Amino acid sequence: MRIKNRKLPADAAPAHRLHPRNRHQGRYDFERLMQADARLGDFVSVNAHGERSIDFADPAAVKALNRALLQDNYGIRGWDIQPQNLCPPVPGRADYVHYLADLLAADNRGSIPESIQALDIGTGASCIYPLIGHSEYRWDFAGTDINAASLTNAQAILDANPALAQHITLRLQPAAGRIFAGMIRDNEWFDLTLCNPPFHASEAEASAGTQRKWRNLGKQDTGLNFGGESAELWCAGGEQAFIRRMIDESTQMPTHCYWFTTLVSKSASLPGIYAALQQAGVQQHKTIAMSQGQKQSRLVAWTFLNPAQQTAWRKLRW
Repeated sequence: MRIKNRKLPADAAPAHRLHPRNRHQGRYDFERLMQADARLGDFVSVNAHGERSIDFADPAAVKALNRALLQDNYGIRGWDIQPQNLCPPVPGRADYVHYLADLLAADNRGSIPESIQALDIGTGASCIYPLIGHSEYRWDFAGTDINAASLTNAQAILDANPALAQHITLRLQPAAGRIFAGMIRDNEWFDLTLCNPPFHASEAEASAGTQRKWRNLGKQDTGLNFGGESAELWCAGGEQAFIRRMIDESTQMPTHCYWFTTLVSKSASLPGIYAALQQAGVQQHKTIAMSQGQKQSRLVAWTFLNPAQQTAWRKLRW
């Protein structure tokens, strides 16, 4: 698969610096999205600017929008999550997938390989990365999570999409403090791992973040959150501690993956992550900037494979 830009519709609004191949450029076409999923119409109204929109402070409306986006853009049916589950913004999640494709292509003479095995750490109830990743690039995925109920929900989505279910498997991580252990088996090799780690360092910090979101939207705190169970939102030490643990575990299986990767939301986390990578003795690491509107983030990737091993890997698998 060669990298190429999709042609944008002539009336699309200026892109908010999403990846060029991201399907979600410009304003949402609510008329089209309501045709894809009529249930979205319950949440659509005309705003003060005379445009169709939804109340982005309403978790039910955001979930309905995501469901319509997945149906319209990727042909995914039956997508649903419970109110307590994290509701992922589809455009931002798609960006991570597209930048991973670029990461692979950079090592493959500009061509995105299709025969890719990817491991999604913390796939969650939404199973969002495997759904988008296979729909866009035909990659195969294993999705892991420590929450059995989340995996049950993800499996229900796969059951509603039999063609996807053949290429996406789910694995329960029984050891809550472990990441790769037991999830990468002795006879398995993954071309990619990906992860959206818990952002906050404590439950109190996560709650304060929710309150800030309400204030930024000009709303009173209703007591509702924006979705996300505890393990999805916070862990001791926050994202830096989680990623450092991920790096440490990756040293125990260095030749079982070409690129280990993770999202990093806070730029302040980077120095500690770079120090951990140096200590781990990685052969190479990259940081790729990402941006959605005013939000700045990045992905960090690392590999233990030397150039000769990378060449052999590509010849064997890609």
